[in-house]
Amino acid sequence: MKWRSLAEAVPRTEARPLREILAERKERIAQYVPAETQAVHARVVEDIRKQGIAERALTVGAAAPEFELADQNGKPVRSAELLSHGRLVISFFRGRWCPFCVGQMEAMNVIATQIHDAKAAFVAISPQTAHQAFLMADQHELRFPLLSDTGNAVARAFGLTYRVPDEQQQLYRRTFVNLPFVNGDPSWELPIPATYVVTPDRTISWASIDPDYTHRPEPTEILRRLA
Repeated sequence: MKWRSLAEAVPRTEARPLREILAERKERIAQYVPAETQAVHARVVEDIRKQGIAERALTVGAAAPEFELADQNGKPVRSAELLSHGRLVISFFRGRWCPFCVGQMEAMNVIATQIHDAKAAFVAISPQTAHQAFLMADQHELRFPLLSDTGNAVARAFGLTYRVPDEQQQLYRRTFVNLPFVNGDPSWELPIPATYVVTPDRTISWASIDPDYTHRPEPTEILRRLA
């Protein structure tokens, strides 16, 4: 489960456009993954769009649900505590098995200090277990909390969840993406990727929600929203 850029470089100290990182990964997938497999994933993304999940999810102006989740070290993290000190950036992602999630988390890691300097906090939420979150944080040297949303309870409160279709489940099983094991949950549910900026009164001031898991907001855009 080691996903990095084509260069396999040492940890970056300068921000690189996330779109370039994700484009490289899409190129590798197009080169090595069978076309019929890619077609299944594309159909799932289109089906999620048709379901209108992104349109029904919480967005700007809504009140963000409160939550308390364990981080990668098993420590409880409360949104109310974080918001008592300033704004909160929240990214929902699928898991450490997803190369696009890894790319996003590594890119966010580069700007973690700048988020802190903007008097904001950053957390990333996925349905994977705290142990899987620990492995991800350790492998990719992430410097922010990876929160374990067991059963997608928080993602569901934000309106982001969907069930992985049977056809895609079969593909994941064949490529050793065992979601019931990784998530400690047999539901085969995932969140669509989403990033929020939340103000201390719990109001969502900015949101990026996209059913296409290969698209993620640029970290520089998030910093602009915090400026």
